[in-house]
Amino acid sequence: GRAGRVGKQWYQRRVRGTESGKKPMFVKYGLNHVTALVEKKKAQLVVIAHDVDPIELVVWLPALCRKMNVPYCIVKGKARLGQLVHKKNAAAVCLTSVRPDDKNALNNLIGSVKTNYNDRFDEIRKTWGGGN
Repeated sequence: GRAGRVGKQWYQRRVRGTESGKKPMFVKYGLNHVTALVEKKKAQLVVIAHDVDPIELVVWLPALCRKMNVPYCIVKGKARLGQLVHKKNAAAVCLTSVRPDDKNALNNLIGSVKTNYNDRFDEIRKTWGGGN
């Protein structure tokens, strides 16, 4: 009936972003999905959790991001990343696009992330394993 149709339209607007069939702007999650987006250079910013277990799941991701020139950062807590995407945990998430009015904020964030992570890759890599 009408109530079901109205509910469905509301749901589509709410979940898909808009009625007009535009692509929704969401945080993408899931290691394979994030990896694919980085490889296609669709990801604008990758956020990796520090407490992924086993860590081997994500250790190669910074190197891939650097190779593809995608800004990445490491944050505390896979549970906090999970909250973003309404899951228990998320090892990595990424942004593919943002609203035009948020573009400036994203660019500021990307600038600081690049100087702290991407540009310090060799320095960070040397301190991680405790080797030389």
